[in-house]
Amino acid sequence: MRGKTALMAMAALAVAAGCSGKNGLRNLDSPGPGPDEFMIIPAKPLAEPNSYSDLPPPTPGGVNRTDRDPAAEAIVALGGTPPELRSVPASDTQLLAQAGRYGIDTDSRRALAEEDEKFRRRQSRMSGLRIFVPDRYAEAYKSEAIDPFEQNDRFRRAGVPTVSAPPATLD
Repeated sequence: MRGKTALMAMAALAVAAGCSGKNGLRNLDSPGPGPDEFMIIPAKPLAEPNSYSDLPPPTPGGVNRTDRDPAAEAIVALGGTPPELRSVPASDTQLLAQAGRYGIDTDSRRALAEEDEKFRRRQSRMSGLRIFVPDRYAEAYKSEAIDPFEQNDRFRRAGVPTVSAPPATLD
């Protein structure tokens, strides 16, 4: 009877451990091969032109009149100037030239994602030998994490007014 109780307790612990969702949004792996539902953008409604003879010639690779630009629409909705009408003020031309003196990477998101993937791969070479599922996010970025309590103390010692913070340990 005692062995049966111990076996049931171990089974209950295993089930409870399997239900933990610690990683949640910190899971760095792709959940599957499916499409990203947040990348779907509905098109503008079709509109018939006033005159078919006045239409411009088609431009291969160009934009469609029914394609949306969510970033530009958000800028206009918030009271800004649309990107196609925006220009650099004359006072900022030197700043722009200085900032772009080494070239401008137009695909910085892809480059950052590749560098991040290489970094995480280097940080977790021995992760296949773990018994329990590790928190890969915390592991990969442990050396780059900032201790908020240490930073708060550092600013206070420097005389910078800081907001109150909870204690570092809740004993």
